[in-house]
Amino acid sequence: MFRRGRSRRADERGAATIEYVFLLPALFTLMFVFVQGAMLYQGKAVALAAAQEGARAAAAEHGTTGAGTAAAHEYVNATTVGLKGTTVNGLRTATHATITITTHTVSLVPGWSPTVTQSATLPLERITG
Repeated sequence: MFRRGRSRRADERGAATIEYVFLLPALFTLMFVFVQGAMLYQGKAVALAAAQEGARAAAAEHGTTGAGTAAAHEYVNATTVGLKGTTVNGLRTATHATITITTHTVSLVPGWSPTVTQSATLPLERITG
């Protein structure tokens, strides 16, 4: 006969615990992968925005490569994303200005430092009249 309070059969006792032992580590791993992916995406977005800002400064009518790299460094330093080891390279030709940023984003995995490289190229401003 069925007793009150015992809705499971005796051979199923502890089944939920075993399910959680296998399920929770997989869920936590998946959660960390999503968070790490979001941090990598954010680092790429900030690096691209900094490269675009630097390219705008370098492509200005009286802009220089130095002004572009300085603007990109200033943009990265003003963010709170936590980018580390940022290097900025610039190139200004007769027709275009290019700024390339290489940086490392925050990582949840000890000993791993994801590298992000973003570049922006704009045509030079020329006033004709």
